[in-house]
Amino acid sequence: MTGNGMLTRLLALIHKEFLALLKDPRSRLVLVVPPMIQLLVFGYAATFDLKHIPYALYNEDRGAASRELVAAFDGAPAFRRVATLRAEREITPLVDRRAVLAVVHIGPRFSADLQSGGSAPLQVIVDGRNSNTAMIGLNYVRSVVERFNLEWTASHGLQSPPARLQTRAWFNPNLESRWFFIPGIIGMLTLVTTMLVTALTVAREREQGTFDQLLVTPLRPGEILLGKALPGFIIGIAQGTVILLIATLWFKVPLLGSLPALYAGLALFLLSGVGAGLLISSLAVTQQQGLLGAFLFMVPAVILSGFATPIANMPPVVQAITLIDPLRYFLVILRKVFLEGAGFDVLASQFWPMAVIGAVSLVLASWLFRHRLY
Repeated sequence: MTGNGMLTRLLALIHKEFLALLKDPRSRLVLVVPPMIQLLVFGYAATFDLKHIPYALYNEDRGAASRELVAAFDGAPAFRRVATLRAEREITPLVDRRAVLAVVHIGPRFSADLQSGGSAPLQVIVDGRNSNTAMIGLNYVRSVVERFNLEWTASHGLQSPPARLQTRAWFNPNLESRWFFIPGIIGMLTLVTTMLVTALTVAREREQGTFDQLLVTPLRPGEILLGKALPGFIIGIAQGTVILLIATLWFKVPLLGSLPALYAGLALFLLSGVGAGLLISSLAVTQQQGLLGAFLFMVPAVILSGFATPIANMPPVVQAITLIDPLRYFLVILRKVFLEGAGFDVLASQFWPMAVIGAVSLVLASWLFRHRLY
């Protein structure tokens, strides 16, 4: 009888929480629209791939070899010639105003040197203000030149190089950076929504003056805390499922691993997120404080998670701090399940840290909640 009564009270509180979240049109908008916008923005904008490389050509040679090399650049999908230069002085203004990423300069003896069986220099001037983009652009240039070299040697009966480098990328054969980013977005967006929902829940009750009314109900403090936690957990599972469907069906990111393992990781991750959110909510007196606390947690959590920069590149002290970041472990789970086909056996080492973080944060939140009641 006691168990049934507790379940009835808990369901009533969860129902009240969902009503408080969904009855306001602005709250419904915040839960649905921003995560979808962020997913689309990150899905299309957050990429290290260069799809369009504007370049200028300064060709001082009119021989057959230079024409073939120019055709190779013009035929490459990523390259788009925006200027054909006639003098060296035209290079500086183009690079200065970022009109081109690269300038390909073919010297006057390029064809003659190749026809004689020797090697010929090729100058490539790259805008290095964004070092990452410059390095990627140079790699694209190198691939075009290597393909030209192979075709030239084969067509002119020259001896092939003694060693030829052949590369093969595992797990991401086309090296699509979108395949790396989008699984991580599932973790980031579910963390944002779960934290906002749970971090504001108790503070909203205090601000609206309904917290004291809640205390005089038959609900125990533990039941109140559980009733506050479950709506955020359910919303996180629902939102994670929607983003997962968009990632696989719209962005075509392959999901090769175990779906139960992915959802087990999502559940543990949400457990730790809900615990952190309730911890903030127990400390916050107003919704503004809860919102500030949520963002103070989320920004470092994303930066330290390895979402964009490898944890191995961080200083040792910072690497130690990342051990208490649940997003760090969930990103590993997401990327291993999506791209490597991993299952429970491989991911066990990522599950238990999130379970520990979730248990500790929930215990602390419960203690703070009880402490501030009396």
